[in-house]
Amino acid sequence: MPRRPRIARRMADIQPFHVMDLLARARALEAQGRDIVHMEIGEPDFVTPEPIRTAAKQALDAGHTHYTPSLGLPALREAIAAFYADEYAIEVPASRIVVTPGASGALLLALGVLLDPADRLLMADPGYPCNRHFARLLEANAVGVPVGPEEAYQLTAAALAEHWDGQTAAALLASPSNPTGTLVSEAELRAMADFVDARDGRLLVDEIYLGLVYEGRPRSALALSDELFVINSFSKYFCMTGMRLGWLVAPEAYVRAIDKLAQNLFLAAPTVSQHAALAAFAPQTRAILDAQREEFRARRDFLLPALRELGFEIPTTPQGAFYLYADCSHFSDDSHAFAETLLEQAGVVVTPGLDFGRNAPERHLRFAYTTGMDRLHEGVERLARFLAQA
Repeated sequence: MPRRPRIARRMADIQPFHVMDLLARARALEAQGRDIVHMEIGEPDFVTPEPIRTAAKQALDAGHTHYTPSLGLPALREAIAAFYADEYAIEVPASRIVVTPGASGALLLALGVLLDPADRLLMADPGYPCNRHFARLLEANAVGVPVGPEEAYQLTAAALAEHWDGQTAAALLASPSNPTGTLVSEAELRAMADFVDARDGRLLVDEIYLGLVYEGRPRSALALSDELFVINSFSKYFCMTGMRLGWLVAPEAYVRAIDKLAQNLFLAAPTVSQHAALAAFAPQTRAILDAQREEFRARRDFLLPALRELGFEIPTTPQGAFYLYADCSHFSDDSHAFAETLLEQAGVVVTPGLDFGRNAPERHLRFAYTTGMDRLHEGVERLARFLAQA
């Protein structure tokens, strides 16, 4: 008789991505011959730029298939430091930069050296689901702070003051954010950094979508303080999702502890991916990436008013990323069931709010404009026909 599996209690609190069930159903419908418009995937539809792919092939041909140092390939750490100097006019020593297996690896390292069991980590709700699950994995407590359009769906210094207590060790924010695409203003970011620093806490800033800001030239949070933890990624702006590469910029005093933890968790980020990423900062690559950013902006500028015209409420214009977080309560009081209906009857798949926290998830859907403009037009037409008949 099979033995009952012994699964750690924490796993009951770590939820799957609910959208994956919708994606599986969409794939099944496609296998049956249905045409489905995908607006659920948080992954650029663009192929990794050719210079990066070429660099990966050259790395393989040169035999670069062995481990790198746990903190990353020295040349890549230097290249990232140069990127901060060129792009943001910030001097960040390469010694503070840690190359990781994806941005998730960076966040896990940061939280691993900061959180003890029962510590509290403040974060915005709605927000990216893995963040709270990482805290749970470490036996810490993720505290979702409800945020809405009044705060541009972002944490504020006032919100930190309301929720911070003696067990709080850190706060995490994302700018631009997933699922809302909104930014934290520099003044608000400075106020939060000062608040956290005065309480001997730590502020973590997720900047993985910073390269996908559509108006103005954003500044990295690193311009404000050397005591911040900043997480970034080669996945979104650089379109290298499958190469699983990110980085962490940490205060100098934490680098040794991070190095030790990286050695034990994953030893090093993928070697071929690191060599490929050296080409990510080349002028010809940046020209490709900047053109793709303009395409994302054009998609936002089409989809945002189109969804509003259909009756979805999107009170804030996202300044970055590639998401629209829409209130669908005009149509349904159950966004998950509504998303299933849109898939089955309209042939459009989107992400229900349940994936992003406990702050009115039943009222919200996330639309990702990570598909071509022709498909977005088709998706809007399908939604319009469905809603007119509903």
